[in-house]
Amino acid sequence: MSSKFELPKIFADFTVVSIPTRTNFRGINFREAALFQGPEGWSEFSPFLEYGPTESKTWLTAAIEGAYRPWPAAVRAEIEVNATLPRVSADQVAQLLNRFPGCKTVKIKVNDFVTDSDLIEATLDHIPDAKIRLDVNGGWTLQEALLNLHDYHLRFGKVFEYVEQPCLDLSDLKKLKAEIPIKIAVDESIRKYLNSDMGELRDCADIAIIKWAPSGGIAAAKELITQIGLPTVVSSALDTGIGISHNVALASSLTELPYACGLGTVALLVDDIVSPALIPHEGKLRRERVVPDSALLHKYRATEDRQIWWQDRVLEIWNSGLSDEVAEMGWI
Repeated sequence: MSSKFELPKIFADFTVVSIPTRTNFRGINFREAALFQGPEGWSEFSPFLEYGPTESKTWLTAAIEGAYRPWPAAVRAEIEVNATLPRVSADQVAQLLNRFPGCKTVKIKVNDFVTDSDLIEATLDHIPDAKIRLDVNGGWTLQEALLNLHDYHLRFGKVFEYVEQPCLDLSDLKKLKAEIPIKIAVDESIRKYLNSDMGELRDCADIAIIKWAPSGGIAAAKELITQIGLPTVVSSALDTGIGISHNVALASSLTELPYACGLGTVALLVDDIVSPALIPHEGKLRRERVVPDSALLHKYRATEDRQIWWQDRVLEIWNSGLSDEVAEMGWI
């Protein structure tokens, strides 16, 4: 079984890896990613499997930029990162947080106060001075957000740095912002609506979550940050160490970076494709170009049918007009 067409030569050493996750993370038990290299180094294309060609095109644009364009100059050599805690049982919290050594900020995936307040309690038992971020992924109505955040604030007080995407509707976020004592960060409101008026976000949020691949690359992400005009947290999309390195390059190039970034998520995988793995050291990650370890590439190489599936996915996007756009930008 093979793909009908060969990939363009720009996707040199194209390899798909499949790495198990430590827990079920947004329904994912294996993280698949396509890796390739260009003159500037290795890059990663890893939109989630359910994403269609239009959304995935932005990710492929970022990946090509990462392999063919140099990183911007660094403002800092290393960045502070947060720990990320999926919805697990409370007795798993300490073990998972130990995967993020030195991190004092913890982002916790939650559904509601009743079912998930024990995760905050367990986190504070393990890191008493932790700054807590709640991540809702747009799962609440306005009324649910008001009730849940009132209960969280009443129980835990000022431990919350912000709540990420409590609602999807911008008008709901605007109303919520006027009612709650917790800052609001937006993620889906940015990456799902890249062609909308980003200036509107300033009326309904306090912080912008920016991700390298869903933004279309470092240059596009920096332009997006300027358009939004809010303090920025650079975060990952459960990337391997290759993708994380590009996110770190973005974060390290920003003039202002007031918050820890969500780039420690390799710790949620059973292993990295890079050795040593890009996990935090004393709560920080250093900016550096990394390459996949050949033994790890072999160990986590996806099956042949998955290699072909990803090749065909890339070809569909490439042949739908991206090849002309990349040529016009002078990247290759």
